[in-house]
Amino acid sequence: MMVENQAASPQPIMIRSVPIELSRFLKITNVVMSGGEAKSLIQSGAVRVNRQVETRRTRKLHEGDIIEVAGEMLFEVVLGER
Repeated sequence: MMVENQAASPQPIMIRSVPIELSRFLKITNVVMSGGEAKSLIQSGAVRVNRQVETRRTRKLHEGDIIEVAGEMLFEVVLGER
């Protein structure tokens, strides 16, 4: 549930350089396996960036952004080596 995740700590995902597109980020985290799958998931409204529903797959993510997928998975963009 959404309420439970708000208290949970997001999983940090190290990215070598920012910004990174939302669709690429979802592939890196293995949430989706392809760009088409990312597009469908994002356009369905199942992805939030910083608590706001995001429907643009080209949305640029920056360090510190919090990504929530389907109300269950939380990730944080962290600059560094993977």
